[in-house]
Amino acid sequence: MKKTTAFLKFTFPLIFLFAFFPEANGQLLKKLGKAAERAAERTVERRVEQETAEKTDQVLDSILEPGSKGGGTVESPIPKDVPTDSPKPEESVGPGNTGVPSGDVPKSIAVYSKFDFVPGDKILFQDDFSNDFVGDFPSKWNTNTGGDLVKIDDLPNKWLKILPGYDAQYIPDVTDLPEEFTLEFDVMTKGLNNKTSSQSYFMITVGDNNTFDKPKNFGMIEYPLCQFIDPGTIVENNINGKREIRNSIKVDIRKTVLDQHHISIAVNKQRFRMWMNEQKIVDVPRLLPSNVKMNGIKFGLRGVDTNIENLYVSNFKIAEGGVDLRRKLLADGKISTNGILFDSGSANIQPQSMGIIRQIYQVLQQDSTIKLNIVGHTDADGDDTKNMKLSEKRAAAVKNALVSVYNVSSDRLTTEGKGETEPVGDNSTTDGKAQNRRVEFIKQ
Repeated sequence: MKKTTAFLKFTFPLIFLFAFFPEANGQLLKKLGKAAERAAERTVERRVEQETAEKTDQVLDSILEPGSKGGGTVESPIPKDVPTDSPKPEESVGPGNTGVPSGDVPKSIAVYSKFDFVPGDKILFQDDFSNDFVGDFPSKWNTNTGGDLVKIDDLPNKWLKILPGYDAQYIPDVTDLPEEFTLEFDVMTKGLNNKTSSQSYFMITVGDNNTFDKPKNFGMIEYPLCQFIDPGTIVENNINGKREIRNSIKVDIRKTVLDQHHISIAVNKQRFRMWMNEQKIVDVPRLLPSNVKMNGIKFGLRGVDTNIENLYVSNFKIAEGGVDLRRKLLADGKISTNGILFDSGSANIQPQSMGIIRQIYQVLQQDSTIKLNIVGHTDADGDDTKNMKLSEKRAAAVKNALVSVYNVSSDRLTTEGKGETEPVGDNSTTDGKAQNRRVEFIKQ
């Protein structure tokens, strides 16, 4: 009854108005019509926005967390769309082949099966901060700000805490860089969230000096730490003091930078490439100047609140080379590389090493008559007998990756370990130990 009374109170004035004021009647209807039209438009817009947001969320979920929604299935991490790298029929694992089934290879290794970064083979600088004390600034570095070495959670190595600043710089003690070299290191972040600034960036610069002065010639990458939007990775250079390139590359790395990630950089004369984990982020053919000597690598951080957000770096390696190992193996019949990395004291291959293993596979695929002996070497730390066994296991792990990931026939591969018996570097230094931890591939 109350609803009926309220309805009559509302409608009676309208009936009275329409009956006795025809002009007002027409104007009001016209206004009501326009209002209804606008309301309908807003309703449609809201529905479209809602549906678009839902579809976008579904797509992002399927990309970033496959199978988490909608009952979708996770595709195999081993790429299937690589016709030039597809194994020959006689190289597939099957009956009569003693190779290890592909199911035995770690997923992280398989994900890197298309990773094409190849580290240099002549170490110029190596630092895991093992010779420095927690709380100190590392002895093989320079800075114009601050920062110290810390331990993080249960991780075995030490990390350098990077402090932000307008012109804060961290410079490793390396100069006189060759035309072709590679740089690798690990990054760990803490405290990043949806309030992290869109101006929060980690900077990596290759330039013509290793001082705190701005280089006249440099190439620089700044990758974002922001979480609420993807502001893009910045690529910039200066040639003779003049900016030639500044651009933003849209590659969404927000989830990647939340966890520990590995940075790989290859400089081949003017060309500058950078990978984050297995994903290539930057590939600029002429970022660096021609015929100008690069003499330093610098790191910096900006836009973070260190009361909440922090960034740490560790496990640096700078090496000359990074060239095509396939031609060298075919021409010389032998290559030695310390670019295949293993977990400390273990035969577990670190995924970022797959670039080299992939090139070895391509050589075997190109010439089906080639057979290889894989030889593992260690440094002199620890027991001699254990090092011998470890080198054997590491050689076997490389063979397993070739068989399991790339379907190379196991009868084309033999393995052996030399332990610490054939050093090529000084086992009393970090750089020398890194040179001794190597894998050889020898044509038989």
